[in-house]
Amino acid sequence: MAKLPLEGVRVISITPIWAGPYAEMYLADWGAEVIRVESLQYCPLGTRGPGPRQAKFIVEMVKGHYSGYLKEGYDEVNGRPWNRSCMFNQHGRNKLCCTMDVMRAKGREMFRRLVERSDIFLESNTPHVMETLDLGYEVVKEWNPSIIMLSMPAFGRTGPHKYYRTIGPQLDSYIGGSFARGYADRDVSSNGPVYHADESGGMTAAFLMMLALHQRNRTGRGMFIDMAQVETAIPQMGEIIMDYSMNRRIQGAKGNRDANGAIQGCYRCRGEDRWVCITISGDREWEAFCQALGNPDWTREGKFSDGLSRWQHHDELDSHIEEWTSGRDHFEVMYLLQKEGVAAGPVEHPDDAYNDPQMKDRHFFEKLTHPECGTHLYPGLAWRMARTPNHVRRPPPRLGEDNEYVYKQVIGVSDEEYAELEREKHIGMDFVPGLGISKYKPE
Repeated sequence: MAKLPLEGVRVISITPIWAGPYAEMYLADWGAEVIRVESLQYCPLGTRGPGPRQAKFIVEMVKGHYSGYLKEGYDEVNGRPWNRSCMFNQHGRNKLCCTMDVMRAKGREMFRRLVERSDIFLESNTPHVMETLDLGYEVVKEWNPSIIMLSMPAFGRTGPHKYYRTIGPQLDSYIGGSFARGYADRDVSSNGPVYHADESGGMTAAFLMMLALHQRNRTGRGMFIDMAQVETAIPQMGEIIMDYSMNRRIQGAKGNRDANGAIQGCYRCRGEDRWVCITISGDREWEAFCQALGNPDWTREGKFSDGLSRWQHHDELDSHIEEWTSGRDHFEVMYLLQKEGVAAGPVEHPDDAYNDPQMKDRHFFEKLTHPECGTHLYPGLAWRMARTPNHVRRPPPRLGEDNEYVYKQVIGVSDEEYAELEREKHIGMDFVPGLGISKYKPE
């Protein structure tokens, strides 16, 4: 296999939930050695899944309803739940994982040695976490002056919202997404949660780390990057913000309608919960749409004769369109309209995506075997490079799976030191039960 473009770059990360791990995924996919640093003593309720202390807390909170799933330690039937999370495993590919108790003096020393041997330190926590751990840029750059550190909390490292705790749905609400999304006849409480800032934040962070590596190659100097996840998502609401800035107009929820005048909707098709999305832009596409339907009489009515009139009678037009689509398969509608040059696409179920001929032709889904989850298809790489063939090389790491490599080969501890760290529970593959988060303080 050709050498991947990021081979030789080492990234260490302390990242929960999705945005940070998503950024790691892109770097790991293209050859960077990404080492996730996790703790046996502290497991946030993130995408890794519950540890035993969280399990105990949740079981007490919900009066035992989930006690059969949330057990302490290893369970031969269900496996370690923290290694079986679908959300973690979909973005965990190609990475390594070590356990390290950075809140204790010995673990902090191990982390320092890891920083000295790395190129990038990525973290996506609220600022108070790095302050509590005393792992800010001023500290890590003393250990490694050429280190690139990227912090990506929700609101960045400055400002009155610096310490606010959020995940994706709160950020979507903060930028107006929850208000602008949904149906006009419903309030925002009917909207499902959206984690778009995680996606945009993860992609942006990966891009910024590439820029920083490029600049370091030219200057030899490391740097600190302060990236607010919310600020990566706001530009993608740009037209709504500019509409208010220029016209003092507040755009609300439009359902499936298009703000720019196209005929657009999501229409029921034959079968249970089957739908198709259709967009008709301009007279040429309207004529093509009518031709695909066989030019029924209603298409020749005067109120549908031009774009403005069609827009003004959108509700009536929707009823005609759905009368036609409801008797047809959603894929059939797509093929018929696409043949005439009209944008149309089925609303797929997850099983449709796995069986989609387009995805199969591009070999998008890749088969991976995970030691505790078995063999499954996973979403593949987001893009391809003509001269650099690539694929998913290893399954998501189990907690602490790469301890021996990281400690002995990267950090350089002796066998005796390694054994001592295991006895002290710095190293392992099972969370330490019974240690309460609120009582756990750094040394």
